Amino acid sequence: MTHPLRRPAADRLSRRHLLTASATEARPSGRRRRRTGPPGSAGSAGVRLRWLGNNGWEITFGDPDRPTTILIDPWITRFPTGTYTPKGADPATPLSVDTALIDSLRLRADQILVTHGHYDHLPDIPYIATRTGATVLGTETHANLLTALGAPGDQLSVVHGGEYLQFDGYTIQVINSLHSMTGPRSKVPFPGTRPGSPPPRPKVISDLVEGGTLAYLITIGDRLSILDSGGANYDARHLAGLAPDVLLVQPGGASVPDYVPRLLDVLDHPPYVIPTHWDDFDHPLTEPAHDWGGLPALQAAVHRSSPEARFIRLDHLETFTF
Repeated sequence: MTHPLRRPAADRLSRRHLLTASATEARPSGRRRRRTGPPGSAGSAGVRLRWLGNNGWEITFGDPDRPTTILIDPWITRFPTGTYTPKGADPATPLSVDTALIDSLRLRADQILVTHGHYDHLPDIPYIATRTGATVLGTETHANLLTALGAPGDQLSVVHGGEYLQFDGYTIQVINSLHSMTGPRSKVPFPGTRPGSPPPRPKVISDLVEGGTLAYLITIGDRLSILDSGGANYDARHLAGLAPDVLLVQPGGASVPDYVPRLLDVLDHPPYVIPTHWDDFDHPLTEPAHDWGGLPALQAAVHRSSPEARFIRLDHLETFTF
């Protein structure tokens, strides 16, 4: 299911747009991102991103008949929590998984990357992992929570941040990151870890604690690199020198000084910026995305800080191919 774009052409790229970057693309700072050609030129299928809502992404590339697929935080079910209402999320909201909705998307996956353990990231992963056989990367807490939710233990790979993993034609770099801190006291929602043995099966959203936050840099040959920053916060020391081609960035960051300018600067101003985690997930994935209120400020900050960057805004289940 793909929704047509509902935005002016100036705000995004056409899905049929042929990108015309040169083989070696210079950035404003003078550093360079090396490519063998325009994104998508090395391989007939290109690299396709599909937004699964919230911070959920499907990245596919390679053989069109059997593409490699990486999922980031695939949370398809969605259920009302009140997260973006004045009262905030109700901690006693029951967890649920809509297996029929997940099956309707016919997801495949080689790897599933977990950025953190909260209710809007984790609950669907055990079912998707079981269906696809994917390897799931996450912290010890993420793995314990997933085990408690029924994920196959032999498919879970515990990472800590700092790992640089080689696969067939691509790499995944695991990066220590930080969760957004909200409210007048700058707190992480539902904080905590679950080390050691898996806890009892989580039943409500407050049972799914943050458990550490990770960012991921996916580099596909020498064609394209994609960074998901993991939250509306970051540790710049771990991002220096990465220089991704595509940045998946969240709105917010009110507790972070110069959140967007510093992020874009430390990443050497990525040529393509795609907003993520900007939709109110009290509304289902089958509807057009409802902005929770942070998107205009994010877009304006990107345009001020990095006017050469392309800001690509996708709707639910919409795809863009590089």
